[in-house]
Amino acid sequence: MVAQLFSLSSLFVMPFWFLMVVLPFWKWTQRIIQSPWIILGPALIYAIVLAPIFGTVWAGVSNPTLPGIIELIGNETGATLSWVHFLAFDLFVGRWIYLDSRERNIFALITSPILISVLMIGPVGFLIYMVVRTIHGLVRSTKPTSAMQPVAK
Repeated sequence: MVAQLFSLSSLFVMPFWFLMVVLPFWKWTQRIIQSPWIILGPALIYAIVLAPIFGTVWAGVSNPTLPGIIELIGNETGATLSWVHFLAFDLFVGRWIYLDSRERNIFALITSPILISVLMIGPVGFLIYMVVRTIHGLVRSTKPTSAMQPVAK
């Protein structure tokens, strides 16, 4: 059963990544991505996989050691639990980046590759977005406003 849940887990997130990366301006994309409920699928799979081993996982994460974490994730159940954890939180971060970039008018051609990097290498993609977001904000704050631009004659 765990192997099937592992296989299903990606199916619960890929449609949302597709919308954010390939169809960022489609009228339904923003409506769908605005809902935090898009994380429900992987969260439910996580809960299903976690339930039978909750005590073991809780003991391992409440007092983590490297050997203990290796033991937790070094089997089919632990690897599935870790994978679904990645999928859920990467989607949550990707969702935030998508919404934040739309609000800040950061070009989709810049944001889409960043979203792919979040999907593939989560925290590094987040760092890239934060750098781009900061640079975008600095550039926007240094541009003259229309009131400051000379009037054409």
